[in-house]
Amino acid sequence: MLLVLAALIGVVASLAAWCFLELIHQIQVGVYTDLPKDFGYDTAPDWWSLPVLAIAGVVTAFAIVRLPGRGGHLPADGLGGGVTQPVDLPGVMLAALATIGLGIVLGPEAPLIALGSGLGLLAIRLSRRETPPQVALVLATAGTFAAMSLIFDSPIIAAIILIEAAGLGGPTLPLVLLPGLLAAGIGSLISIGMGSWTGLSTSAYALGPLSLPQFARPDIADFGWTILLAAAVAIVSFVIFRLARVTVRVVTTRPFVLVPVAGIAVSGLAMLFAETTGKSVNEVLFSGQDQLPGLVSGAATWSLSALALLIAFKGIAWGISLGSFRGGPTFPALFLGAAGGLMAAQLPGYSLTPAVAVGIGAAVASVLRLPLSAVVLAALLTANSGAGSLPLVIVGVVVAYVLTVVLSRPSGGETGTADTADSAAGEGAPAAPELAS
Repeated sequence: MLLVLAALIGVVASLAAWCFLELIHQIQVGVYTDLPKDFGYDTAPDWWSLPVLAIAGVVTAFAIVRLPGRGGHLPADGLGGGVTQPVDLPGVMLAALATIGLGIVLGPEAPLIALGSGLGLLAIRLSRRETPPQVALVLATAGTFAAMSLIFDSPIIAAIILIEAAGLGGPTLPLVLLPGLLAAGIGSLISIGMGSWTGLSTSAYALGPLSLPQFARPDIADFGWTILLAAAVAIVSFVIFRLARVTVRVVTTRPFVLVPVAGIAVSGLAMLFAETTGKSVNEVLFSGQDQLPGLVSGAATWSLSALALLIAFKGIAWGISLGSFRGGPTFPALFLGAAGGLMAAQLPGYSLTPAVAVGIGAAVASVLRLPLSAVVLAALLTANSGAGSLPLVIVGVVVAYVLTVVLSRPSGGETGTADTADSAAGEGAPAAPELAS
């Protein structure tokens, strides 16, 4: 019976996730492509994002301050936040649509987790039957499995991320894993079938394998560069999340004023990057999932200085977004990790494919603190290039994870509530939802 319910919730959550992702895509196209044409521009001018992101800040601040749930999980705390109550879903969805749809540097995975769990709980409550708390939690988790499988285009990576993020294990693992995998499989099936059913392609937001050259096997030089790259990625990620925590403390004092200001700052960084490098403002704006395949396939068009500026500008914009808006941290991490890999590929003896794979894995490990998920995600995104990069990815993930944990330890003189919270959850650690006792 539990598996049947999980399958039904998987259908509902998958359809809702598809609607959410498609709506985000249509908002982005409408605001940044169609609307500028209506005003007589062939393409959106660089300044276009200034008023758009200011509006995003106002709407997000309204969701945080006025609606239940404070707009959802704070992305500066990593990926997680526990089960979302159905009453909180309108505020979470409004903040996510304003944040992601209008171009803030955050991804859709955290709102999808909230959407899936909230719909799972709602289904239980609408049934008006007495159910144990454990059943409600399992079905809420099944909803998150289904919703996440849509964005990653894979039920496996969705399952692994949620298992690690929730800290599941022991005798409770099969109880949650079987319904969750079933729901994730249904979510993946719906993702595959949506194109033929509706004529709308999920390729605009579902992330698949990247186009990279084949890589047969690593050598000693590859391992040496991998350790240095992973350490650099961990340090940069740590600095970005430190910026995010500072932003949180500032923005929460006057959200209706300072969240729009944060949006304007993100827009200003994108404009400055475009003016400096001649690249598009979209490379800094948005979560990066749409731009990632083009970044990797067009690696030859990026100079070393342009990549460094991309990491600097998008990293700062991401740090501001993490502390101000609502969304997920995963996709900007993937994008910046890949950009770091492109820079590292300029090193003597270090090939493009392992550099990008290691950059992605190290970034995910540093930001989410989910090492297994980082390895699997990097492996899936580079699957078309062979398995030669996997040993390097594992080494990079371990180095990045350990270094992030070491850097995040509070110093002996730090005290107070914020430090305690940071040491417990970490700058990028996910907050694990508790299973019913």
